[in-house]
Amino acid sequence: MNRVPEEGMVLIPGGTLITKTAEEGRALALTIARHTVHNIQPDLDVLAGGRPNYATSPDSLIEATRVVAVEFQTIAAANNYWRD
Repeated sequence: MNRVPEEGMVLIPGGTLITKTAEEGRALALTIARHTVHNIQPDLDVLAGGRPNYATSPDSLIEATRVVAVEFQTIAAANNYWRD
């Protein structure tokens, strides 16, 4: 099933996964992860209200880092960071 993004929804900030450096790629991965969370929960009051729960939960923090790692893998593949 193909889904069209909702109007105003930012899926890839800047519109590309191509970055000049791996450091920029890592920053983009973090930004994409944050945009994903915001797109899922656009109400900033609700989002901020849950922060005390997940900000002190080791399991939640580990899961958040996994999301960023997966985004970085995608960006790294798009940029061919692991070339010979």
